[in-house]
Amino acid sequence: MKKLGMITMVLMLMISFGSIAQNKKDSKVIADAQKAKDKLVEKDNGLTEFFNEAAGYVIFPNVGKGGFIIGGASGNGVVYDNGNIIGMADLKKVDVGLQAGGQAIAEVIFFKTEEDLQEFKDGDFEFSAQASAVAVKSGKAKNAKYRDGVAVFAMPKAGLMAEASVGGQKFSYEPF
Repeated sequence: MKKLGMITMVLMLMISFGSIAQNKKDSKVIADAQKAKDKLVEKDNGLTEFFNEAAGYVIFPNVGKGGFIIGGASGNGVVYDNGNIIGMADLKKVDVGLQAGGQAIAEVIFFKTEEDLQEFKDGDFEFSAQASAVAVKSGKAKNAKYRDGVAVFAMPKAGLMAEASVGGQKFSYEPF
């Protein structure tokens, strides 16, 4: 009986430490997402309208992209519904084609309606192969439009890569 109690206590401690580590990681991604949002709006204040009017959005503050013929991208993000944090997201992309280099970007995906956001949360969301993001530059957001209920913006942070598509990205969503 004593052994069972000790094993239970050890398992509970392991679960607690795992939760603390996950919460710390989530907290860092959330802080980075807020900084990325501020920087995105600073670079192009036309994004303010998207942030204010979208039913929801996902900010991936640190997406790493790289490749030479075969490439990939990965990042963690924060999901917002009407400006309130509702969960975390994960982005993955693998592709083959003409590409070379590496790059770090911040990416934000805006959802025009609650239905568009729900599609993302349900795991039914994926960009078509030809989808691309609008590069964040002063004044570009004013002319950007939603396409199939979605608008995507990317802001290079570091590096150089000869490829600008977001097609083929796959996402997962974890609510709080």
